[in-house]
Amino acid sequence: MKDVVCIGILVADVISKPLTMFPEKGKLMPIDSITLHSGGCALSSAVDMSIIGLKTSIIGKVGKDDFGYYLKSVLERKEVNTEGLVMGENSSTSASVVVVGDDSERSFIHCFGANAEFSYDDIDFELISNHKIAFITGVNLMASFDGAPCGKTVKKIKELGLTTVMDTAWDSSGRWMELVKDSLPYLDYFIPSYDEATKIAGKQSPEEIADVFMQYGVKNVVVKLGSKGCYAKNADGKEYYIPTLEGKPVETTGAGDAFSSGFITGLSKGWDIEKSCIFANAVGTLSVMAIGASTGIKPFEETMSFIKSQKRMWHND
Repeated sequence: MKDVVCIGILVADVISKPLTMFPEKGKLMPIDSITLHSGGCALSSAVDMSIIGLKTSIIGKVGKDDFGYYLKSVLERKEVNTEGLVMGENSSTSASVVVVGDDSERSFIHCFGANAEFSYDDIDFELISNHKIAFITGVNLMASFDGAPCGKTVKKIKELGLTTVMDTAWDSSGRWMELVKDSLPYLDYFIPSYDEATKIAGKQSPEEIADVFMQYGVKNVVVKLGSKGCYAKNADGKEYYIPTLEGKPVETTGAGDAFSSGFITGLSKGWDIEKSCIFANAVGTLSVMAIGASTGIKPFEETMSFIKSQKRMWHND
């Protein structure tokens, strides 16, 4: 049995760094680097967890084009099972141009491509049943899957006996709660970023946000707070504010996915929500210390050494 199946979006990221202003029309502006990387929440998370040491699989859709074959090759090199990856004959692989400023913050020019075509019918539930945890991620960027089809999927996965975890992406359509409410009753863990969580819940404080999600049936809530770490509330009502670790940020692409990967690693090891969040913060911090969505991810023991080097409290029960 494998540890985690990641269901959601795959993206080819062309990262340009650093760019402080756009060139005038017809003009050329030199920058330090333009590089091609794998990205997308499901792909990055599957790769991150594989690097950490988990056995992972991916379910999603790409095109039979150069970007699609590139992403598939990345997954295979990182030992992620691609049996559930659909390659559409007439699809174009989703891609982003990621523009990184000199402050390490990023902006995206994005083509939805095959992610918008991904649907319930593309999902191999027999493959899913051979995993302990299902991570549904990139919600709000899959037009044919978001909303009721996603809810139907999470419900069926829960019935298969897996632990269910969900993360979201920014909803440019502004529908927010409408796109996730069908899934919430079947989630063991909901782990959105703060900005997305405020839009979905219609509340500002992490405590109020967690209460809203739990009223919809979510068992445990984690809200990612970026450089401030995270807030967590477990099924027993216990709350935690867990600060991040120290590290010099270079570029933040994939930081949220790295956090999610660290958190799910904790769940796979049977850790409680606090311990899982500490590990998640460490993985997220390591991620922003390198360029690219998964470049900074370290194996489990190296990540643990990073935590201990900062004398972070770590209970062993």
